[in-house]
Amino acid sequence: MNARIVGAAVIGLGAGLLLAVPAARTSAETTGPAVIRITNREVSNKRVDVGTAGRGPGDMEIIRQSLFNRRLTRKSIGHAELLCTFVDRQARNCRGTYFLPRGRLVVAGSLRFRMFYELAVVGGTGLYNNARGTLTVTRTGTRPTRDIVLFRLAG
Repeated sequence: MNARIVGAAVIGLGAGLLLAVPAARTSAETTGPAVIRITNREVSNKRVDVGTAGRGPGDMEIIRQSLFNRRLTRKSIGHAELLCTFVDRQARNCRGTYFLPRGRLVVAGSLRFRMFYELAVVGGTGLYNNARGTLTVTRTGTRPTRDIVLFRLAG
């Protein structure tokens, strides 16, 4: 009877090891060092005012952008969606997803001014599975709002 219990424990341990190995392999997959330089054009910018009139804590900004790589095509290569929550009149905490042809990049962080800012790349899907690095955005024009978007991926 004890032999059956010990046998079951060994089988359970073996199954646990089998399940752990694929998980270890997927976490080792990383996006190698890379730089992605594209541009964007703001499609919409909506503000949700949740408190007193004007910007303040809790207000939200919902931004949608078209993404371009003019060196390859004049057509849009993807889009971006960002959601920012204001923590005071200017500072906001943002998170967003950049939908690119070979996968998605997810960014997050705080910013004060949208003329120039940097966010962390916290993950991705597809070609960018488990990506890490930084996103730097530099304003190049208004009406419509346009930016240079630079991803520096470390892995």
